[in-house]
Amino acid sequence: MHEREKKYHTNASSRGNRGKSSDRKNAARSNDGNLHRKSVTRTNEGDAGRKPVALANDGNADRKPAAPSSDFIRNIINEDMKTGKYGGRVMTRFPPEPNGYLHIGHAKSICLNFGIAQDYRGGLCNLRFDDTNPTKEEEEYVESIKRDVRWLGFDWDEREYYASDYFDRLYEYAVQLIEGGNAYVDSLSAEEIREYRGTLTVPGRESPYRTRSVSENLELFERMRAGEFADGTHVLRAKIDMASSNINMRDPTVYRIRNVAHQRTGNKWCIYPMYDFAHCLSDSIEGITHSICTLEFENNRPLYDWFLDALRVENHPQQIEFARLNLSYTIMSKRKLLILVEKGIVSGWDDPRMPTISGLRRRGYTPEAIRTFCDRIGVAKTNSVVDIALLEHFLREDLNKRVPRRMAVLRPLKVVIDNYPEEKVEWLEGINNPEDESMGTRKLPFSRVLYIEKEDFHEDPPKKYFRLAPGREVRLKHAYYITCVDVKRDERTGEIVELHCTYDPKTRGGWSQDGRKVKGTLHWVSARHGIPVEVRLYDHLFTRENPDEGAGGDFLQNLNPKSLEVLTSCIAEPDLADGKAGERFQLLRHGYFCVDPDRTSDGTPVLNLTVPLRDTWAKIQKAQKKAGENGATR
Repeated sequence: MHEREKKYHTNASSRGNRGKSSDRKNAARSNDGNLHRKSVTRTNEGDAGRKPVALANDGNADRKPAAPSSDFIRNIINEDMKTGKYGGRVMTRFPPEPNGYLHIGHAKSICLNFGIAQDYRGGLCNLRFDDTNPTKEEEEYVESIKRDVRWLGFDWDEREYYASDYFDRLYEYAVQLIEGGNAYVDSLSAEEIREYRGTLTVPGRESPYRTRSVSENLELFERMRAGEFADGTHVLRAKIDMASSNINMRDPTVYRIRNVAHQRTGNKWCIYPMYDFAHCLSDSIEGITHSICTLEFENNRPLYDWFLDALRVENHPQQIEFARLNLSYTIMSKRKLLILVEKGIVSGWDDPRMPTISGLRRRGYTPEAIRTFCDRIGVAKTNSVVDIALLEHFLREDLNKRVPRRMAVLRPLKVVIDNYPEEKVEWLEGINNPEDESMGTRKLPFSRVLYIEKEDFHEDPPKKYFRLAPGREVRLKHAYYITCVDVKRDERTGEIVELHCTYDPKTRGGWSQDGRKVKGTLHWVSARHGIPVEVRLYDHLFTRENPDEGAGGDFLQNLNPKSLEVLTSCIAEPDLADGKAGERFQLLRHGYFCVDPDRTSDGTPVLNLTVPLRDTWAKIQKAQKKAGENGATR
């Protein structure tokens, strides 16, 4: 047995260092055999009420289930804990392939795997990269994945592994399969292998090379490793059952030839293991107890178990499948997301319209909101589609409590207050967040010339329009009551370009001493003090709830031409001049925004719309509740 496996099977309570490379094998240990690891605790407020649980292993063998959530996976683990299966250990892993950026669907898996480890005393979750296909994998993707997992609030400590860490061991396992008569080198072409495999209704046929002797298979496999053959000349296949009703069991490929360098192992290898082979054995080597996968791997479970049984490994994890996250108006295929990037439809993997974690982060999403969303949608056994409005609902709930309020005018209309002194400037007090008094107040400059939104003035107002109109009085937020007395137009186009108003100096702060009420409250910015900003308004990237529907199955035909609107003439209150990249706030009456990492060529700050103020999900719930009440009274 190899060293890493011994550490799991000789003492379930003592965790040896299972570092990602040889330089980790000498990591410091404590006297009781546990690694010195930093304690990482989730304390963010958006964690759906889950008690913070340190990720560090305290060495206590008395591990009791502490699962705050109830789902079928945790029920399985709870039962395993009762029976003492796996020696009372709980160990999961998040195993991404570094061939693209992680998206919101991966966030569900991250939260589930790391969350389960947190829910059980001594539980651990590894980060393992499935880097078995060097033709599609890049170091950029590796770094982005690590950055995204940490941003979501999780840490794998020193347990960062790669399937390539085990290439020598996996090769030995493959030799064992050959020696046991459980694998053979097949020289059929890829097309012939597909033809021989059969269909769902027609059984497969055995390859003419299936009867090769053990010695011939060992010789050919060694020559494959030595680089004597071109890609596609031979493959190593497991010898299982070509008549199986499960196509995955019809002599699946174990190794294939790829004469390309690997980003971590260089030119050492020219044959690479297939996912199904590498995955289950990597789980076993690391001492994983519960290998949690999405439903598309349900039919692969018999193969997962077959490899482990055929090789008689001592640690046999249990594969459990759950329904992947499908989100309306969203593509979850990394292949299709890559198409969007390569065709220049989006600016990159972190384009705020992308469902990637880096895109959501740039747009202004919080890790707390994403974790709460993943927790609340639960863990199911059947696939379904979640309304994106629910994700936006949890985001608004989180941002509403934590971000300051600011004012910005996106489509400016000039307002001159005729009876306000020309050189006078007042510094008025504005509340930063009415949901949190501890966030205090800020000073807002008020002067004779202001900007308001163009849509906040109507020369001939319709019914129920309570904003500014000729002769009508409205409130300026945190400031004064004003009344429109004149309208100026562009002589050439006839467009309204300037309003003249008067103000009531006795209404400072936005309230009148005589108790009169106004129905309209407008946000504004002082023309003298406001700063220019570029605002990017984002909408769904696709026009259909299921982007793959219609248009002959071409998801690109369902792109939303209005998914991005760039406004370049916006004016914001001066506080936003010092906004740092990623800083979030609510622009009154518009929505939640964040500062983009980039600025325009002339240094103008860029603000990204995170989510508008309207809460579609809340409206849906309200309508459902009302419909239920009406039904109950009938």
